[in-house]
Amino acid sequence: MTVSPSLSLAQRLRLWVSRPAGPPAKAVQFDRALTPWAFLVPQLAIVVIFFYWPSAQAVTSSFYLEDPFGFGATFVGLDNYADLSRSNEYRQIAGFTAFFSAVVTALALGLGLLLAVKADKVIRAAGPYKTALISVYAIAPPVAALIGMMLFDLHIGPATQFAALFGYDLRVGIDYWDTAFALIVISVWKQVPYNFIFFLSGLQSVPVSVREAALIDARSGWRRFVDVTLPLLAPTAFFLLIINVTYALFDTFGIIDVIVKDKPANNPMTLVYKVYLDGFKGNDIGGSSAQSVVLMVLVAVLTVVQFRLLERRVHYG
Repeated sequence: MTVSPSLSLAQRLRLWVSRPAGPPAKAVQFDRALTPWAFLVPQLAIVVIFFYWPSAQAVTSSFYLEDPFGFGATFVGLDNYADLSRSNEYRQIAGFTAFFSAVVTALALGLGLLLAVKADKVIRAAGPYKTALISVYAIAPPVAALIGMMLFDLHIGPATQFAALFGYDLRVGIDYWDTAFALIVISVWKQVPYNFIFFLSGLQSVPVSVREAALIDARSGWRRFVDVTLPLLAPTAFFLLIINVTYALFDTFGIIDVIVKDKPANNPMTLVYKVYLDGFKGNDIGGSSAQSVVLMVLVAVLTVVQFRLLERRVHYG
């Protein structure tokens, strides 16, 4: 498709996004009607065994007061949910979870995009530079938390000593907000490489013709990024938004466990860690199951809202 040089940048982008797709793919034909179902059975079995069945068990357990050793259960109806609604501690943890998830998601996405834009411009030693940024993702969350504990150690931690230079006593594991700061820093550091990989791939998939047109029509690098690069990265950014929210809610469990385990009880935690503490440490099976159901519904609602409101602004080329 040829593009007239007299067209503006916006018109060129519109033509490129609306370009005709390639020839339609041929439908796969199977000799037997049961063959495609045979390919689906392993995946469906995994979903049923490891998601639907535990979810059904959690919903059922949330209506009972269960013996931790499994010797009996008493039906209590909605009492477990009523206890959650009256718990000031649970509301505080829910508030921190919302704050923690929003900050971690925003910082991880922002830093990942910034590093990807910078890496896309690197010409010399690009391989080692990208490898150094991506390598952090290979570290497991508990290992990342152990590294963070050394960084924020009360006595020899570099971050603690640096804060002391400015007269601030950084007490991670003791002070609520100091611990929250450490959790956010470690969680963002762990997730940035994942976002960097996808953003860099998205940047490198922008056609050269579009970049050259942007250079002609927009002298400012910031305007080129906002008007050209960012709209083309919208599908990638939307995908990463869903992934990062899920990461902040669930995959930070290992980090939180290492940082706050065996510490004073006034440390911050997220809802998923509260489920673990009440279920496996407090032996409150019914209460922790009710918390799991609430968290499951919250994530479902959040996902629907994201797809309903945000996906409308995403344009897939």
